[in-house]
Amino acid sequence: MATLTIKNVPEKLHERLKESAAQHRRSINGEAISCLEKALIGNRLDPEDFLAQVRSLRARMPRVFITERYLRAAKNQGRS
Repeated sequence: MATLTIKNVPEKLHERLKESAAQHRRSINGEAISCLEKALIGNRLDPEDFLAQVRSLRARMPRVFITERYLRAAKNQGRS
């Protein structure tokens, strides 16, 4: 693995990183790597995986049909 040295880290940022590391029970180095991974790699979703999850969830949910008449009634409920 490569080594990275970060110089001139602002004190407030260092404190924030230190607090975050403590909350996640990681070293400051581990927390910095985690933050960099999130920022640079992110949580990119594979569209096909996402659609498969949505379809699976939809299949488990009861069918609910909302009509235009129902929506109009809901919008007008409580209006004088």
